[in-house]
Parts: sequence; C-alpha cells; structure tokens
Amino acid sequence: YVMLLTLSPYTPRFRDRVSPPGVMIRPYLNGFTIAFNVSQPNTWQPYVDSMHHFLAAYDDKVQEEKNIECVSGQYFIQGGDESEEKKACQFKRSLLQNCSGIEDPTFGYSRGQPCILLKMNRIIGYRPGAGVPVSVDCKVQKGNESHLRSVDFYPGNGTFDLMYYPYYGKFTHVNYTSPLVAMHFTDVERNHLVPIQCSLNGKGIINDLNSDRFLGRIIFTLRIGK
Repeated sequence: YVMLLTLSPYTPRFRDRVSPPGVMIRPYLNGFTIAFNVSQPNTWQPYVDSMHHFLAAYDDKVQEEKNIECVSGQYFIQGGDESEEKKACQFKRSLLQNCSGIEDPTFGYSRGQPCILLKMNRIIGYRPGAGVPVSVDCKVQKGNESHLRSVDFYPGNGTFDLMYYPYYGKFTHVNYTSPLVAMHFTDVERNHLVPIQCSLNGKGIINDLNSDRFLGRIIFTLRIGK
C-alpha cells in the first residue's frame, strides 16, 4: 500500500522502454475481413453504420466546441502540474475529405471503393517520428500485387501530424481524440480475397516484427463483390 502511494495516477513511472505504437482499423466488426457485395446494401450497411458511430466524436462542431486549433508540424508540449487538465487539438472529420462520410454517407462502400480508418494506439508521452510526421502506406500482403491498384490517403498524404502528440493520459487529456489516417481503396480487384498490409513509416517505428501483426502495421482482407 505504501508503494502504491508513490505512484502517480497521471504518468507511468517507467517510460524508458515504451514500445513503438501498435495500430488498429475502423470499421472493425467481425475480425479483419471486410467483405461485401456492392449490389446488396445489407452486406455493407453495417460497416457504414460503424464508421458513422466511430466518427461522431470527430464531428466538426463537436471538435470546435471542445478542442483548440493548434500549430501544424510541431509537437504540442504542455507544461504545468501533471494533474492540470491538458488542451487537445482539433481533429475534424472533414479533414478526411472523401472518407469523412459528409459528402458520401456510405464512405465509398456503395461504389465498391471502401474507406478504412487507421489509428495509432495511445502511449503517454510518446512523440512519434522523432520530429518528422509518421506516414502510412499499403500494399498486398501476399499474392498478386496488381489486385491493389490504387489507394488514396487523407488527410494530406497520409501522415499523423505532430501537433497531436504527446498524449498526456485519460485523466488530464480528457477531450483528446486520436488523429486518424483514412485509406480510400479506389481500385481493388473484385471477387477476390485481397490480403492487405498497411504500415507506419517513420523514425523509431517497428513494422516488421513477425511475432506481432499489430506493431506498426496491420493486416486485413478485402473482398469486394459485385
């Protein structure tokens, strides 16, 4: 009990061996296979509903009310007592452009061009990229590389802006919303199982550890039917 009294509820005591971040995708419903038929809305509507639910916290009005505009391209380092509430930078869903669900409420699923969102796991105090934004790329994980012909990334060229880091923890960074990268799969071979690997790239990032498929990368399968 005495030892527990010496621990801070805001910051982990030991952070010198923090591993690089893992990643996760949305929508995530029944595992890492996203399969649907364009002509059958009931097969893709659950993915669309999941995307809208997840992005509700990123609505532009919500972000404008709760969070502040920050300076792009640099870490948002906040001083003061560790128990003080920290400000959070706005990440508006409109930044996701064609994958925001604003102009196209189906996120491309109704056209067989699905959007998938990628986010890094939160690590208190972590500054990814050592001053250079971490980027995302995608490729066919195994098989015919021509089955994945085109992917668009939002915002910008598919990077996590430095201004969203570091993260200060759930007790003080209460309005923090993780930055996202949207991957818009605009040209994928139809009626095939296409295994895709999307990876983080940047200084200090590990994305090739075979024993951990979520460390710095994620593997999922797309099957888009007619």
